Amino acid sequence: MNEKLFRTQFNQMETTEKQALMESLAARYDMTFLGLHTFDRWGQNCTTGIFKKDGREFVFVPGDTVTLGWEQFAVGLNQESREELEYLFREWEMEPQNPEEMIRESMAPVRQAAIGPMLVGRELEELCWEPVKMDDPRLTAHPDWLKEFRDFAWSDSSSLTLHQSARIERTEKGFQICIYNRTDYDALLAGLEKQGLSLPTADEWSYLCGGGCRTLFPWGDGLDYSMRLRWFEDMDEDENRPYDMEEPNFFGLSIAYDPYMREVVQADRLTTCGGDGGCNICGGLGPFLGFLPCSPHCKPEVQEDNELNGDYDFYRPIIRLENHD
Repeated sequence: MNEKLFRTQFNQMETTEKQALMESLAARYDMTFLGLHTFDRWGQNCTTGIFKKDGREFVFVPGDTVTLGWEQFAVGLNQESREELEYLFREWEMEPQNPEEMIRESMAPVRQAAIGPMLVGRELEELCWEPVKMDDPRLTAHPDWLKEFRDFAWSDSSSLTLHQSARIERTEKGFQICIYNRTDYDALLAGLEKQGLSLPTADEWSYLCGGGCRTLFPWGDGLDYSMRLRWFEDMDEDENRPYDMEEPNFFGLSIAYDPYMREVVQADRLTTCGGDGGCNICGGLGPFLGFLPCSPHCKPEVQEDNELNGDYDFYRPIIRLENHD
C-alpha cells in the first residue's frame, strides 16, 4: 500500500504532489476530480481531494492507526453538560450518578484500529424512498394517497409523509413525490457492491466521525451549547443558517449531526452508528444525552431485524483503496 495514502505522510506532501496523486485516483476510479480543499475543524485538518461521480461528491480520507472507543474524559465534562445532567437526575428523581460511569455504559471499548485509505461519500443518503412522477401507476393505484396529496397542495405544510407508503414535499420547482420500497440490509449491500461501493465498518465510521479524537465528541468532552443544534433550536430567527454539526468536519464529511438519523455500517447484520433514531430526544433526555449517540465512540447498535427503516436509516457509500500503488 502506498504510504502516501496514510495521514502523516499525506499531510506532509507538497500541493503539486497531492494534486497528482488525487488526479491518479480520479482516473483509476472513473471520477471527476473537483480540486483540493482544506478542511479545518475542531483542532484537526486535512487538505484533500474532492471528487464527483454519478451525482455524488466523494472526498479522499487518508488511512491511519488510531485509538477508538472511550472509557474516561480526556479533558473533563464541561460545566454546562454537568449542570444539564444534574438537572436531569433531579427531574427524573434518579439517584445522582457519576457522569463518567454512566456515559461509559453507552460507549464502545477502547481499542487500536488500523484504518485504510478510502474515498468517502460526503453526504448521508436516503434509503427506501424512490422519487416518482405523479402519473406513476404505483401512485395512481391509490386514489386515497392522491386525495391526501391534493389536500396537502392547498395547505401551508412543507411535506406530507404517509407512513412507509408515499411522501410529497414542496420544493422551489413544485412538488417532489416519492414512494416507499421496503428493502433490507442484504439488498443494500448487494446493490452497492454492483456499483463498486461499500459501507464503512463501525471502526471506519468512528474514524471518519472522530479522526481518532480521545474526547467524547470531536470538539471536546461535553456538548458545546453555542452550536446550533437540530431539534433544540428555535428556527425562526435565522431559517437558513446550517446546523453547526452538519457543516463539513476535518475530513470534509457531513456526519453524525442528527440523532434521529442512524448511519448503516458494514457488519454481519444490520448495524447502525451516529444516532439512535431519536430515542433519547423523544424520551425528553435533553441535548447532552440526546446527542450522545452521535459520539464517534458510541457503541454500534445491532438492530433487531434486517429490514431497513427509510425514516431513520441512512447510508454513506465508500470505496476502499486497498491496493493502490
